[in-house]
Amino acid sequence: MDTSFIIVIFLIGFIGSFISGMVGIGGSIIKYPMLLYIPSMLGIAAFTSHEVAGISAVQVVFATIAGVWAYKSSGYLNMRLILYMGSAILIGSLLGGYGSEFLTETQIDIIYAVLATIAVVMMFLPKKEVPFNPDDTLDFNGLLAAALSFITGAAAGIVGAAGAFILVPIMLVVLKIPTRVTIATSLAVTFISSVGTTIGKVVTDQVLYGPAAIMIVASLIAAPIGAKVGQKMNVKILQWILALLILGTSLKIWVEIFF
Repeated sequence: MDTSFIIVIFLIGFIGSFISGMVGIGGSIIKYPMLLYIPSMLGIAAFTSHEVAGISAVQVVFATIAGVWAYKSSGYLNMRLILYMGSAILIGSLLGGYGSEFLTETQIDIIYAVLATIAVVMMFLPKKEVPFNPDDTLDFNGLLAAALSFITGAAAGIVGAAGAFILVPIMLVVLKIPTRVTIATSLAVTFISSVGTTIGKVVTDQVLYGPAAIMIVASLIAAPIGAKVGQKMNVKILQWILALLILGTSLKIWVEIFF
């Protein structure tokens, strides 16, 4: 690996992980297209969709650990919600991560684009912010949370994501979880999902460990910084940042698929 390769991969990991910590996602929604297109455009490397998914899966494990650590004393990590959604998404992501070996490059890109499109639609649906105090009891439908998490995990595991870009709008729009609880708790659920996805990718030999190691280092630096920034930002600004990022990514992938 030459210096330019290391710098480009590090910057991709840093930018994606900073944003992931700030808005409560694992970062694959951003890093997937960046890894797929930027190294290729610069003539540094040409990763396949399987390789990008494998690199993303490993990196998300560390990005979410760092993000959760930054929220550990915030009062916004809801253990009951983590239990329901985390156990279901772990099973789904294991299945998706392993099953992705049997799909073509185009099929993986299409699944990614569909997931991103669904997330965009859900993020732009009108929603009312639920007032919440860290000392309050959080009410939600546990069975619905688990079912949606399983489906999300299976689909996201295929593209090497942890599914937070779907989980966040699900938690906000369907389960009516307050935004700051959603951001903090989704990072914990995403970590659990990323473990299952990574196991599936490693077992099927879809991981390039060199680029993954560079991304991990970037994640451990950038994700906690992003989480600290996110805790101080206006909730509406966080929601719009996430929605616009997902929209841009979705449009880019669809254009690539059709043209």
